[in-house]
Amino acid sequence: MVSIRSEIREYGLFPKKRLGQHFLVDPNILSKVVRTARVAKEDVVLEIGPGLGEMTLALAREVKKVIAVEVDPKLAAILREKATGHPAVEVVESDILKLDFKRFFKKEGRPVKVVANLPYQISTPLLFRFIESKEAFSTFTLMLQKEVAERMVAPTGRKEYGPLSIFVQMFLDVSIRFFIKPSAFFPPPKVESAVVQMAWKEKPMIEKEDEEWFKRVVKACFGYRRKTLINALRHSDLSLPESIESRMERIGIDSRRRPETLTIREFASLAEVLK
Repeated sequence: MVSIRSEIREYGLFPKKRLGQHFLVDPNILSKVVRTARVAKEDVVLEIGPGLGEMTLALAREVKKVIAVEVDPKLAAILREKATGHPAVEVVESDILKLDFKRFFKKEGRPVKVVANLPYQISTPLLFRFIESKEAFSTFTLMLQKEVAERMVAPTGRKEYGPLSIFVQMFLDVSIRFFIKPSAFFPPPKVESAVVQMAWKEKPMIEKEDEEWFKRVVKACFGYRRKTLINALRHSDLSLPESIESRMERIGIDSRRRPETLTIREFASLAEVLK
């Protein structure tokens, strides 16, 4: 692996804070991420924020195709140059949050795997977009801020438990595989990172047509996290039936409980009874 610091100097690059650019400079971590992703020759892989392309080229040697989405025009141009002679690499200059996943990956004819070092500031909205476009993806191997990873896997009752925990665990089996020190990146971020692996559950806990209402109920409950469930719901903008308390009692949920004490299945039952 060529020294990233040397390449940054060679290309006259200055990591952009607004884009969350932290280049992975530890080749051992890079190899570990690729091994964790368990990619195969027939796979199509989406890489987000490929930077100078070290992981892109490592993946290209293992899979059928790597689609590298880079928002920085200068980095995208450098990556195209470096990928010359690597027909498995397709460089897309775009903001990943604006990409229509379903339409973009329709031509591939199969769900793609995601292997990415996600910029910290877009990781949470991007996770929600992955869930909304679940038909486009198969598995995810993601480098994220440690704090976000811990929220994703948080069980009921933990302070980290919230809408992200619920929406991720509702649809995906998720695990933290290992942690990464700031020194593995240049420039080093102020926080630790974690590599998370996710795969879709065989059967989600709610039906597809109920997803939007379920999300609204969960967000309404956590919008007033310090309040009891009944008060949080009454302060929300949801259109609710008059007999909220009796409906909750009917499914065995005490209206005086706080949102973080409810399991995902209890949230699913609550959403159903409040429809």
